[in-house]
Amino acid sequence: MLILLLTSRVCAQAKTIAISPDASCDYTSIQSAINAVPEDNKAPATIHLKSGVYKEKITIPRNKPFITFVGDDAKTTILTNDWNTHHVGPTGREVGTMGSASVRIDAPNFTAENITFENTAGDNGQAVALAATSDRQVFRNCRMIGWQDTLYANGGRQYYDRCYIEGRVDFIFGNATAVFDHCLIHSKNGGHVTAASTAQDTPWGYVFLDCKMTGDAIPWRDPAATQPARVTPTADLGRPWRPYASVTFVRCKLGDHIKPQGWSQWRPADGTDKTSRYAEYACTGPGASRERRVPWAHELTAEQAGQLTVERILSGRDGWNPEQ
Repeated sequence: MLILLLTSRVCAQAKTIAISPDASCDYTSIQSAINAVPEDNKAPATIHLKSGVYKEKITIPRNKPFITFVGDDAKTTILTNDWNTHHVGPTGREVGTMGSASVRIDAPNFTAENITFENTAGDNGQAVALAATSDRQVFRNCRMIGWQDTLYANGGRQYYDRCYIEGRVDFIFGNATAVFDHCLIHSKNGGHVTAASTAQDTPWGYVFLDCKMTGDAIPWRDPAATQPARVTPTADLGRPWRPYASVTFVRCKLGDHIKPQGWSQWRPADGTDKTSRYAEYACTGPGASRERRVPWAHELTAEQAGQLTVERILSGRDGWNPEQ
């Protein structure tokens, strides 16, 4: 009786809906809790996820805004699945990139804190961990873990605060205006960090502020050398998925896994170098040298970089500021 009383008290402390894999709270399924939120809701609905592994396909539809996920701890509150683009869905056809997403958030005004979004399909083609596809979405102290196409940041404005994002090929991709603030971005075995598809009339695409870029070590050693093995640079900062792709790194620490040229094209001689908007400012670390950077990526001036604040990038016409 005492255990039941204490468990009920913990669940009751959740702001709106509490979820636990062990059936000790309101729901055991995240999707069932989302389904319980009224359509076109105007009042904020907070879903408290107790620590555990939740293996399910999750979708927040566009008509359910103002939902917040709060986990107990990002390392122990895990939303996961293992579909990739070739998975055969209920229709008998392959689900494609978007259909592979472990979590898909189509609603605006969404917030997540202390959550891991994961796709464990591995090196088997596109396999999205998180598809964030709407405006005014915020992720704080979250982890996005996958291999190819980990994070689909697409549609509207998004803010990633102190997040960890891991993948290999184009693992941050899409057309959103997104700020990555003090995030840790980890490349698995080379590949491309970003594949932006920023619209031509959108001032900013992906902006990384004070982030740290790390990568798997792929050592190379001269048999006659006496010095420690060097890490072979195997990754680049991005390649343009569409013309006018915009990606900027400001005051970031770039590891020795970043290739000296810094950036690459989607396909050789595809012309994207003529329109892509790739820039860096005051980056440090072994991958930050500009001596061999591609000529179509440029260094911002101090004045230009000074304009790149979270508020200025994301405010839009409605004055949205996720830091407030």
